[in-house]
Amino acid sequence: MGQSVTARVLRVLAAFSAERPELMLTEIGRRAELPLTTAHRIVGELTEWGALERAADGRYRIGLRLWEVGALAPRGLGLRESAMPFLEDLYAVTKQNVQLAVLDGSEVVYLERLSGRGAVHVFTRVGGRLPLHATGVGLVLLAFATPELQEQVLASPLKRYTSRTICHPDELRRALAEVRRTGVAVSEGQIELVSLSVAAPVRGPDGDVVAALSVVVPAGSADARAYVPVVLTAARGISRVLGCPD
Repeated sequence: MGQSVTARVLRVLAAFSAERPELMLTEIGRRAELPLTTAHRIVGELTEWGALERAADGRYRIGLRLWEVGALAPRGLGLRESAMPFLEDLYAVTKQNVQLAVLDGSEVVYLERLSGRGAVHVFTRVGGRLPLHATGVGLVLLAFATPELQEQVLASPLKRYTSRTICHPDELRRALAEVRRTGVAVSEGQIELVSLSVAAPVRGPDGDVVAALSVVVPAGSADARAYVPVVLTAARGISRVLGCPD
């Protein structure tokens, strides 16, 4: 059975990535596994609508019209607006990377990141995704996720990024139990050895965890644990604005 038009359009959009944000038409066709004539037609329609833009050198990139539509996603829009004053306050205090993330499937999606010139390097970007087991915000979101999702992640291969990445199910179970006990996740050197993340849950009106907030600082910092109170305070402030009961 042939693919629907919608499926082909989505494959064209999925051809773009953070590593390959600009593509020639032939590259789009190859990455989307579509005949060149089909890719040409779809890309032309998407460009006319504004979902794609064509640069002077002939390369295509994601257009602002698609960004406008994506920005309307209610789960991210209201949450980000409620969180921004607290993210800004946390950044003003730490001068390091401050991040807000949500759960999507079995991954973390970053809704916002504030960073200064002198902040430690991080891989994350707004709209980017990372696995749950290897990030501070991911550990928080997984610790308070459904048992079904927890078991799914524990049963799946856990990708190793560094020598400190949690890759054994038993170790991950212990880490999640510690997050639930303390209400905070401290993840050191899991994605990059140079960084340490301190993360806390953000709760919605019914008390369920709807997001996670973190600050990422240099690994090995003698006062890394001193970030825990300010991260918890910011996360509780956002939760309060969202209507979480005390």
